[in-house]
Amino acid sequence: MPLLPRRFERLKSVLNKRISDLTILIENVQKPHNISAIIRSCDAVGVLEAYAIFNKKKFLTFNSTAQGSQKWVQINQYKETNEAIKVLKSKGFKLYGTNLNPKSIDYRECDFNGPTAFVLGAEKWGISREATSLVDEQIYIPMRGMVESLNVSVAASALLFEAIRQRQVANMIPESGEGISQETYKEKIFEWAYPEVAQWCKSEGRKYPELNEKGEIIDDLPRTKKMRY
Repeated sequence: MPLLPRRFERLKSVLNKRISDLTILIENVQKPHNISAIIRSCDAVGVLEAYAIFNKKKFLTFNSTAQGSQKWVQINQYKETNEAIKVLKSKGFKLYGTNLNPKSIDYRECDFNGPTAFVLGAEKWGISREATSLVDEQIYIPMRGMVESLNVSVAASALLFEAIRQRQVANMIPESGEGISQETYKEKIFEWAYPEVAQWCKSEGRKYPELNEKGEIIDDLPRTKKMRY
C-alpha cells in the first residue's frame, strides 16, 4: 500500500525537530537494556545521530525498552575510541566525558548550547583512560546518596535533557527543520518514508528519488521497487 499522507506528515513533524549538533558517544556499553534506553532518550530529545564504540566481535543489540527508537536514530559504530572521537571533533563537537575524579566539574555548570557530545562508558568501569585523555571536559552528576553514580542510561538521559533545557532557555530548539542541513533533511525523510527503497538505491549506487509534497515518489522507478516500504 502507498505511504499515507498523515504518515508522511508525522515523519516530517518529527524530523523538523531533529538536532544534528547534540549527540551521545557510548564506549563499550554492552547491555541491550542500557543501549536501548539510551537510544530511546536520544529519540525523545531529538538527537539525529548517536555514536558507539563496540567490541569488534559483537554487535549492538536492542530489546523492547527501545520501543523501536533505533529506527529513527542513526547509530554510527566504531571499533576504536580514538577513531570515534576524531570523527566527532572533526565535526566541531565539544566532548564531555562522564568521570568521577578531582578534575571533573558539575555538569550543570557547563554550557551545552554549542555542538555537544556526551561520552559515557561501560556500566561497571566508566569511560576508558584513552577516552578520558581525549575528551575536552570531564563532568559528573552530583549524587546525594550512598551510591556514587547513576546507571549509564539514566545518566545519558539526565545530560541530554539538561542540554535541551539550556537550549530552550536560549530559544535554540528547532521546530521547522533548521536543526539539520537541507541535504540531510532530504536524505532522512526519504530513508524514513521508504527504508527498503533507500537500501535498494544504496546497493545500486543511485541517488534517492525526489518526493512530492504528499510524500509520493515522483521519479521513474521500477514499480516493484517504488511500492516497497
